[in-house]
Amino acid sequence: MSFLRDLRVAFYSLQRTQGLAITVIVTLALGIGANAAIFTLVRGVLLKPLVNRDENRLIYIRQSAPGNNDDNTTFSVPEIQDLRASVKTLSAFGDFSTTEFTMIGPGEPRVVQAGVVSGTFFDVMGLHPVLGRLIGPQDDGPKAAGVVVLTYRFWAATLGKDPSVLGKTVRLGSGPMGNRSGTIIGVLEPSIPYPQDTELIANIVTSPHHLSATMVTGRVHRMTELFGRLAPGATLDQARAELRSVYGAMTKEHHEAYPPKSDFQISAKLLRDQITSGARTVLLVLLAASALVFIIACSNVANLILTRTVRREGELATRAALGASTGALRRMLLAESLLLCGAGAAVGIWSAQPLVAILARYASRFSVRALDLTVDSSLLWVGAALAAVAAVILAFVPRLPSADTSNGHSLSSGTARITGSTNRRQRIFAVTQIAASFVLLAGASTVITTLIALQTAQTGLDMRHVLTINVPPMAHGKTPQQVVDFYKEAIRRIDALPGVNKTAFGLAVPWRDVGGSGFGLQFSADGHTHTSGEDPRAQLRVVSPRFFAALGVPILSGRDFDDLDGQSKEPVAIVSETLAKRMFPNQDAVGRHVYWTDPVMQFAPGINAAPHRIIGVTADIDDEHIVPEPILTVYIPFEEGPVFGGHLFVHTSADPYSLVTPVTRIIRDMSADQPIEHAATLEDVRAEVLTPDRLNSLVFGVFAAVALAIAVVGVAGVLAFSVSARTREFGIWLALGSQPQDLLKGVVTQGALIAGAGILAGAAFGFVVARLAGSYLFEMKMPGALPVVLSAVLLLIAAVVASMLPAARAARIDVIEALRSE
Repeated sequence: MSFLRDLRVAFYSLQRTQGLAITVIVTLALGIGANAAIFTLVRGVLLKPLVNRDENRLIYIRQSAPGNNDDNTTFSVPEIQDLRASVKTLSAFGDFSTTEFTMIGPGEPRVVQAGVVSGTFFDVMGLHPVLGRLIGPQDDGPKAAGVVVLTYRFWAATLGKDPSVLGKTVRLGSGPMGNRSGTIIGVLEPSIPYPQDTELIANIVTSPHHLSATMVTGRVHRMTELFGRLAPGATLDQARAELRSVYGAMTKEHHEAYPPKSDFQISAKLLRDQITSGARTVLLVLLAASALVFIIACSNVANLILTRTVRREGELATRAALGASTGALRRMLLAESLLLCGAGAAVGIWSAQPLVAILARYASRFSVRALDLTVDSSLLWVGAALAAVAAVILAFVPRLPSADTSNGHSLSSGTARITGSTNRRQRIFAVTQIAASFVLLAGASTVITTLIALQTAQTGLDMRHVLTINVPPMAHGKTPQQVVDFYKEAIRRIDALPGVNKTAFGLAVPWRDVGGSGFGLQFSADGHTHTSGEDPRAQLRVVSPRFFAALGVPILSGRDFDDLDGQSKEPVAIVSETLAKRMFPNQDAVGRHVYWTDPVMQFAPGINAAPHRIIGVTADIDDEHIVPEPILTVYIPFEEGPVFGGHLFVHTSADPYSLVTPVTRIIRDMSADQPIEHAATLEDVRAEVLTPDRLNSLVFGVFAAVALAIAVVGVAGVLAFSVSARTREFGIWLALGSQPQDLLKGVVTQGALIAGAGILAGAAFGFVVARLAGSYLFEMKMPGALPVVLSAVLLLIAAVVASMLPAARAARIDVIEALRSE
């Protein structure tokens, strides 16, 4: 009952200082709300259980080749068969190959991301249908009927949860490999779409490529992800050991498929750990940033509470003199802190709910788990826990008078002692705020400077005037030449549109289609002798004539492709500048030859491995990296190469988006079932690819701005309190002949020293934390010198600005009034 009385007294006491109470509540709401929202995000992405049955027994198996800078080479069918036959610690394996289909019906023709799986996949993954059934062992084999399972997101968002889709037949186009049909047999339950966010999952018979001999027998034809389920009684460590043992024997038996310089390896981890690995670093950094904001908010509020405590010295001393124990006084302060922190937590939780939705959209760029994140009770108990922690901290911050000290002095004599102690504590809290703010500012500055470097990097392409449109090949009932003729006719008609300068065909859209069609293939050239350890690999690009002109890329020597090149008996190629210099140093590359030596070429239908005569050298087009790097690329004419994907590039002097409608009309007049998607300028494609970096900059920039604002207010508050406490001292200095500007300079210097101490403490703390985190989070990097210096300068300037108002107040002190003051 006594504590309830304390709460009631605290409520009436705070009503007399409403301005202070509101400031404390808002400051705590920022710290508690941000932490509650981010913990909800971290819990939903990193900690929440999967819907998969017995997820602790579900593992992801990865093959990698660090020597080739390939951290995931995937698996081939023979490799999977060897593992299935020998590994006993896993009761079953599930395989998943990512592919792209052109889907006709239901709905509009569209290109869909799809998974091709065997009949064991869904059982191994422990997933269930919400409609119909899933693919099972009865759907395996080359004579099985084609079947399709829709993912829940695609069924809900695109098909409006229409139950009548069951039993409908869809046509799935695979480019030059031909078309297959499949019947929709079910809809998958909402689940994490790993390894790929797909619209549908089909059985193997729907993909002609998966039925080909090259796929079934080619050990180096790797394109399949592999999952496994631990056998009863087996542990993950045992499975890892057995996988390494079987894998070692396999690589020795087929040593030709595993070159020593490639350093092939196998590893396994729980599927949940694999799914969260992409978001783990950014979310933990975000959680650390929110913790720093909480520290800054608590430090700022502690300063406000200290200031209020000093103003209540007479009241507290009187209570102590009348017999109130230190425990009773502390309980009174705890009651006030609980009211303030409880109100701050309530406001913070209320503001955190929309913040969770915003952060979920942000985190979805790094983890698909964030797509379906919802607010749950964790937001409440995290907010309550943070409020309790803050309340305890704030209740024990002030130094209280005791009955003994009060009885031995007048009620005003302890002012200097308590004020001096309070001022020291305030400075410590101010330094803490500056230190935490410096860490946040340095991190945000690093992210922002990285974004600026990415955005200002010169690509060598005319990005603003080039419109790219996805027009995938429809090979059903057509020969390869008829597919090429379709694109030629489309290019001819589009070129006739007003405002169109040039139109061309290309296999991949820069930056957006990384890894989609640009394989790093081993190759060689006339007269080139490989040095020890050299493994030259080039990107393959299939393009039409005028492709380089359409993108604004110059031909440095030789010529462009023409309509006769694809029809001649001698295969020709154009190479990038870096390839020409590396393979033919101090020589003219035109007229020389390049040829493919990669063993995977035997599984690439339509690619001619014979020597190609170089007819031109073009400036490098690094369409994989945002900041261009030297790139080895071989371009071949699209009449020769396989047309797995198709994009038209339209260079125009008009508004590029004004061409979308007429181009769509032209394509649909030529083929009513032809999908036409993702129209965008190269400038907008690049901006889309940079979206995660911009989101990083925005999120961490907002955290840093909030921290800076709170810290600046804290420094100003400390100096204002210091000036108030030293009024008599300043009056004496003025009476002895000091000039007002000397006092102003002294207060500003005091603020700069507080900021300097905070920056040094923050730099030391940040360095230790970064080194410690770097040993666990390998993506973590130390910030460069520029972001650190900029952050330090910004904080010093902010501290000086925050010091000006208290300093001006000190300079305007009236000597007579100051000498009269206590």
